[in-house]
Amino acid sequence: MSARWSERQQAMLREMGVTLWLPPQTDGVQAPAPAAMPGSAPAPVRMIRPVAASAAEVTPPSAPRPLAARPSGVAAMDWPALREAVAGCEACGLCRSRRHTVFGVGHEQAQWMIVGEAPGEQEDRQGEPFVGKAGQLLDNMLRAVGLTRAEAGPEQQVYIANVLKCRPPMNRNPEPQEVAQCEPYLKRQVELVAPKLILAMGRFAVQSLLQTGEPIGRLRGRVHEYHGVPVVVTYHPAYLLRTPADKSRAWEDLCLAREVLRQTGG
Repeated sequence: MSARWSERQQAMLREMGVTLWLPPQTDGVQAPAPAAMPGSAPAPVRMIRPVAASAAEVTPPSAPRPLAARPSGVAAMDWPALREAVAGCEACGLCRSRRHTVFGVGHEQAQWMIVGEAPGEQEDRQGEPFVGKAGQLLDNMLRAVGLTRAEAGPEQQVYIANVLKCRPPMNRNPEPQEVAQCEPYLKRQVELVAPKLILAMGRFAVQSLLQTGEPIGRLRGRVHEYHGVPVVVTYHPAYLLRTPADKSRAWEDLCLAREVLRQTGG
């Protein structure tokens, strides 16, 4: 419909009670005032023009808060300082969606150290690694070789940590830069615990510790090394819940780990 009306058209619209809308004037020309038809009283015409919002009324979308550098001096931290550094870490985007950081649990001088991949939903809620059904299966696996995460001496109790200390959204796979930011924390945990054996559980834990892209199936049955500590690889408990047929292979890995520890005097 045309943006300009003839006088006759404007009068007819007024008689019908129609409100006219006129677009903003961009050429500096004011629209002519409507004229009344002879013999009739003109009905008032209300002109409605769009009003542009002022700059103060336009609110730009909020930008995510900037990330901070990872705390320095991780390699020299003791347990309290390391725990505090992890709790306040904002070195990658996972800090924006986490509920809790998941530092680790267990005996701080345990002979066995269990390294998993990343926290899931329940771990994020509780701040503890390996809870829920996967954690229950891990506890059963540990009991089968005489170990526990409960209070016990360093020969029976394990220390459990993850490669990532924060949960990836929707439990997606860890990204390389996230693993890289968390790696110094895990390395320092290994140094402080000084375990006689590391049991790496899950693809991302194995690939992070051993710096390899090989699948677990090719790495099982052999003893590897992480900064001088023997490493045995096996499947993650969450995978075993989905693939029960591989539980027998995980039992073989546990037996291998127990034999390696026996040979090292554990």
